[in-house]
Amino acid sequence: MEDGGEIITGGGTGAGDGAYDFHRLHNYPLIRHSDMPDEMRNEAMELCVTAVEKYPSNNESAARMIKENMDRKFGSSWHALVGEGYGFEITHEVKNLLYMFFGGNLAITVWKCS
Repeated sequence: MEDGGEIITGGGTGAGDGAYDFHRLHNYPLIRHSDMPDEMRNEAMELCVTAVEKYPSNNESAARMIKENMDRKFGSSWHALVGEGYGFEITHEVKNLLYMFFGGNLAITVWKCS
């Protein structure tokens, strides 16, 4: 895989192995769409994963952490959205959009619009 994730298949003998495999299979970042340069995309993706892992039950704090760090690293006017089951239509600067999933159903959208 391009992002370094691994696919885990069943094969364990324990009763709870299926749930463990499912969690591990979906515990890597999946980029759905991005027009960012590779280096920026990798930094943004790592930042998103760090924020979601630091605030597993508080999407607002994770989004705030992502926004503040992106503002610091790549200039101001960044926006971040973290949550489940949402749709969006946004206007963004070219080469400044990242839409990804993490943990299976948690979506993260990061974009710059000045």
